[in-house]
Amino acid sequence: MLWKIIAGGVAAIMIALTATQTMATETIKVGITPTGVPFTFVDPATQKPAGAMVDLADAIAEAIGTETEFQVIAFPALIPSLTTSRIDLISASMFITDKRKDVINFSSPVYAYGEAMFVAAADPKDYKLDDLKGETVGAPVGSTFAEALQGLGLFGEVKLYESIADIIRDVKLGRLKAGFGDRPIVAYQLSQNPGLGVRLVDGYVPMKMGQIALAVAKTNPRLLEMVDATIAKLQRDGQLKKIFAKYGL
Repeated sequence: MLWKIIAGGVAAIMIALTATQTMATETIKVGITPTGVPFTFVDPATQKPAGAMVDLADAIAEAIGTETEFQVIAFPALIPSLTTSRIDLISASMFITDKRKDVINFSSPVYAYGEAMFVAAADPKDYKLDDLKGETVGAPVGSTFAEALQGLGLFGEVKLYESIADIIRDVKLGRLKAGFGDRPIVAYQLSQNPGLGVRLVDGYVPMKMGQIALAVAKTNPRLLEMVDATIAKLQRDGQLKKIFAKYGL
């Protein structure tokens, strides 16, 4: 009986070591979006992925003994890319929602924020949603607040865009009365380029605050466990806060 117990223990250790060694030799394919400044973007100077969620993915990979391979993907294609195994991990400004949880698994939350409203810089009024009844507004396709805006039945049209930069352009040109976007992303872009021709609406209260997290496929629970363990460690030692603070978040 004793030798069976010993043999079983040795087998368990060997399995654990093999799993660790296998992960150490693997590369994690990480999906990011190029329009999520300062969470994820492509640095124009280096043409390499950059941002808070890029740094976080790198920190997680280093902690579990592997490397990252970033793939730049449009936001609406991130989840399909994950569920079809084109990528292993999503590290972007993606809110945790029940609808998304039906098809993917989220890590522990790493940051929280709501949406912002912005209007043309020359427009002096600080609008509330009801003030925009019948108007045309813009929001990013696939965002949680785009669905919320459409669900209000308040606007003449909620136009959907692939990038916040395109919404900003059309607000500036008068094609949209107002635009909506992730507040940290819009605020960062305006701080870096005050000449964009739009401004944040003071006093706007987000319809809903959301939590963002990394995501893995439901078929990869082992990776999720390692990601969550690393996030917990980064929270304990203060590194998670430093990663986001580096980008003004």
